[in-house]
Amino acid sequence: MENFIVSARKYRPATFETVVGQQHITGTLKNAIKNNQLAQAFLFCGPRGVGKTTCARILAKTINCTSLTPEQEACGTCESCQSFQSGHSFNFHELDAASNNSVDDIRSLIEQVRIPPQAGKYKIYIIDEVHMLSTSAFNAFLKTLEEPPPYAIFILATTEKHKILPTILSRCQIFDFNRIQVEDISNHLAKIAERENIATDNDGLHIIAQKADGGLRDALSMFDQIVSYTNRNVTYKAVIDNLNILDYDYYFKLTDYITSGDVSHTLLLFNEILNNGFDGNNFINGLAGHFRNLLVGKDNQTIKLLEVSENIKQKYLAQSNSTNLGFILTALNLANQCDLNYKNSKNQRLQVELALIKMCHIPSVIQLANTATDPDQDKKKTLVKNEVPAPATAHSLAAAPTPQAPAAPPIGKNGPPVTAKPAETAPAVTATTAPTTASIKIKPLSKSTSGSLIPSLTDLNSGADLDNEDKGPQYIRGNDKQAFTPEQFMACWQQYAQKAKEDDKIHLFTLLTSNEPVLDGIHVTVLVENVALESTLQDEKIDLLNFLRGNLSNFDIQLFSKRVEAKQSDRIYTNKDKYAYLVEKNPQLEEFRQRFNLDLLP
Repeated sequence: MENFIVSARKYRPATFETVVGQQHITGTLKNAIKNNQLAQAFLFCGPRGVGKTTCARILAKTINCTSLTPEQEACGTCESCQSFQSGHSFNFHELDAASNNSVDDIRSLIEQVRIPPQAGKYKIYIIDEVHMLSTSAFNAFLKTLEEPPPYAIFILATTEKHKILPTILSRCQIFDFNRIQVEDISNHLAKIAERENIATDNDGLHIIAQKADGGLRDALSMFDQIVSYTNRNVTYKAVIDNLNILDYDYYFKLTDYITSGDVSHTLLLFNEILNNGFDGNNFINGLAGHFRNLLVGKDNQTIKLLEVSENIKQKYLAQSNSTNLGFILTALNLANQCDLNYKNSKNQRLQVELALIKMCHIPSVIQLANTATDPDQDKKKTLVKNEVPAPATAHSLAAAPTPQAPAAPPIGKNGPPVTAKPAETAPAVTATTAPTTASIKIKPLSKSTSGSLIPSLTDLNSGADLDNEDKGPQYIRGNDKQAFTPEQFMACWQQYAQKAKEDDKIHLFTLLTSNEPVLDGIHVTVLVENVALESTLQDEKIDLLNFLRGNLSNFDIQLFSKRVEAKQSDRIYTNKDKYAYLVEKNPQLEEFRQRFNLDLLP
């Protein structure tokens, strides 16, 4: 039986032209040979399997070739090339530093360097995995590396450049090898398959290229394995079965279930994935990658970042066009939070299922937000469903109080509402308009960059009820810009401070009352005296902003903080105040507290 040679050795590049994905390296080396500007020492560094040692051998063969081609490639037929290819060249020495890393090994190498070449122009020394040399070996090598004989050239190769002494780095020309692109690996595998008469499909080769993570040697090893597994018929199904990769179809189907709000089928599909032997953490990472690809597919300029086959790319583009951008961003954030919390969770399956359930509720919340921002539909539904007005008479109209800012539009003589303001600034209908008007309770919604309202990520992550809640100011519009006076602002400010006192939030009450805020139009600057109060402000900033914006009907209000000198007072300092003072004196105290996960006493 013939000896089998693995593809990584059988198809190892023999010339610069056949090196895959490192054109910036090969082009520089060929120009150096052409212009006779070869350095005395080279350092090739980069991930595993990207061609460092291969390029070193090609360089060694090329610079000793006696009849170079016009493209500065080795001819492969001269005596020097023949002896190199057969492994009998006396001008080529390769040392594996992983197993020969002592001072004696380097001294032996230095002794060989003193002997000039008997045939040829240069003696080339390749030291692979050079970062494995001991510090003593590095120091013994320094002098020879800095001032070698004119006929000696050193080529060092490593995957961990940071472990090499700076004195060694300064004596070398450094070449950084890139991870090889998925498309380049896939095309190279297709050429090998064609030469070996192996049946393949593009989707399967792309999966191998993605799994290789930029390493061509890894890709060739997987390719050989799958060729044996499939009896020379490499298909997409065979690749995902052999490499234990979750099929794309699972993610496309799961996204359809989530966007339609189908919790039952979503959980059943996740259960099927677990029964097939896939890990929950790998699944949630894969789902996050799927949402990332959908996000990339939203913009024509970023479609090139989709490193998948053309068939899969079309599926991504189709699903991306039918998926809401707000949904993708929120679901991506939930998947990321699930991944961060997965390892610390005692019930890891439940952690993933909770994330999937939250994702299923995103579309309904976005739909509610879109309904709330549609002026025409909102007005019709509010009047038809939530108002039961008494018959309009002259007496009742005369006796009715003058409508205030939050009141419903007055009823005109002919029946339809009379709008005093443009539809964009029409205030929401609340329970205070009239005894016969039903109350609408809709939680404040955060505004997206596209102008539509989307659910708060904090609410989704905390599992809060996104339906009717009686918290904070009640409003359904997010684009009011009503002017307000400093007196009105201070009244709201004091009201919130009183609420903080009633809720026993002493630090917040101290922050709000110790210094009067500086109001400049819609910009509010809060004066804080120490780190503790500044931290309190950051914790309460969202709730405070929601309160001010809702009560003043102006959603352009912005909140800033500014450090000021503490006032001299006789107030009793809390433990938090004392700790903040100590942190200002010694910032390492905070690092100590975080490292040991310590809490302050109240």
